[in-house]
Amino acid sequence: MKKYRKNVAAIILSPSYPYDCKIFLGKRIDMDIWQFPQGGIDDNESLKQALKRELKEEIGSNNISIIAEYPEWLSYEFPSEAIKKKYDFDGQTQKYFLVKINNLNEINLQTLEPEFVEFKFVDFKEIDKYINHFKKTIYKKVLQYFEKEGYLG
Repeated sequence: MKKYRKNVAAIILSPSYPYDCKIFLGKRIDMDIWQFPQGGIDDNESLKQALKRELKEEIGSNNISIIAEYPEWLSYEFPSEAIKKKYDFDGQTQKYFLVKINNLNEINLQTLEPEFVEFKFVDFKEIDKYINHFKKTIYKKVLQYFEKEGYLG
């Protein structure tokens, strides 16, 4: 039976949302890919506690407003070249949150254990230009849901 690590993921909107629909992408320090911040859920930690802790660890700030939550858990398997590289899991099952960062000046990638080397805010309609990895299908599904619900556009 396959083992999946539970985690949370954040689609971060810029402080100018809803007037400007730009989304945070971070370029990973260990791979040449752009992605949304994400991370594991610790024992006895709620989803929102995990979300805020992971954001603090990855982008240096958890000064956010939670706008919406994707209604389901979404799972993916690690590509064969990445399997068990870091964890004893076959993949991850994720809960996605749509959040707005309240202060851009608080973003600081020089955290205790940096995960990103750079970041940018990209127009919601242009995310596809940057995401070319195994999470693309899930990203599209989540973004389409939030668009259908009227949060993105």
